[in-house]
Amino acid sequence: MNICLIYGGRSGEHEISLISASSIARGFSKEDNITLIGISKDGKWYLQDNSEYERICKDEKAVFQITEDDSKAVTVIPGGKKNCLAVNGKTLNIDVVFPALHGTYGEDGTIQGLFEMADIPYVGCSHISSAITMDKEKTKMIWQSAGLPVVPYVCMKRSVMLDSVVYDAFIEATEKELGDYPMFVKPCCAGSSNGASKAKNRRELCFALMEAFQWDDKVLIEKSINAREVECSVTGNSVTYPADSDTEEVVAYIPGEIAPSHTFYDFDAKYNDPEGAKLLIPAELSENDLEKIRKTAVAAYKVLDATGLSRVDFFIDRDTKAVYLNEINTLPGFTPISMFPKMCDAAGLKFNDLIALLLDEAVCRYNAKNSLNTSR
Repeated sequence: MNICLIYGGRSGEHEISLISASSIARGFSKEDNITLIGISKDGKWYLQDNSEYERICKDEKAVFQITEDDSKAVTVIPGGKKNCLAVNGKTLNIDVVFPALHGTYGEDGTIQGLFEMADIPYVGCSHISSAITMDKEKTKMIWQSAGLPVVPYVCMKRSVMLDSVVYDAFIEATEKELGDYPMFVKPCCAGSSNGASKAKNRRELCFALMEAFQWDDKVLIEKSINAREVECSVTGNSVTYPADSDTEEVVAYIPGEIAPSHTFYDFDAKYNDPEGAKLLIPAELSENDLEKIRKTAVAAYKVLDATGLSRVDFFIDRDTKAVYLNEINTLPGFTPISMFPKMCDAAGLKFNDLIALLLDEAVCRYNAKNSLNTSR
């Protein structure tokens, strides 16, 4: 198979993408032909030398670097199919794209829409599902409409921040709606806890909002609960999978639990501090509760028409034992400490087999969609 691995990107998670891509690259079959494309922080695409792939495969701790060589700038050909990517007018032979991208311009539907226009199979959710799930407010609204539980929240738009009278009234209404502090503040469309913080009073809430609005034009304010953080990996095609297809069947794996040593599971705890959190797989729950998490994760995945893969995140209230959906990550981390591949592995799906499954599912989904009529 001719695989194009794309990483980097114009995102606050650029560096995490490089780590994820390095792990994914080592999971490819040695029989596959691998093409590497690195996206710089300003959004330019560059073909990378084959020696970079060899370097990563030889060293388990190595991380991709992006060489920005203008002579190897990549262009995209709409409708080009296998030959949709080109360098200096010479097309590359690609069967499927694996975007190891996180956050803005990576899992928000933009690059997925580009792949759709190029007419090439790609790993992960469709452009529509990617766009919806990147927006935490819209995701919660859909889950609520399906009767799925979410933490009480309020969404503030930038326009509110620009009018002091409206802002003051909004803060008072939010305090009345959500109750006592603390509250969590997070950008609607940012990942890896970028711009997220915990506010213990109104003063801290105002500072938290200013920080969050550095990352997005919409911000969520959520009721703080004394919660355990549980996650569940899901794979499969929730839209068109045949009943007899092991490749496309929607499967939820063994849930895991995050026990952060920080105030909450922030960016540093996730990626910088080796002692930032304990990862417990399986989560310390009864079999009935583990099954409840799996079933809810599948329901949350399906109602969003997710495909490929996702990590569904939950809160469990320590006081009431209530289970809440937190968010869904449609291109979760593949770093050595990332929960998504670890939960799959705990269920018996080894890393290399997981990579192969995701590639096969991408091709199956493309073939199913390609059989539809687009004109008369």
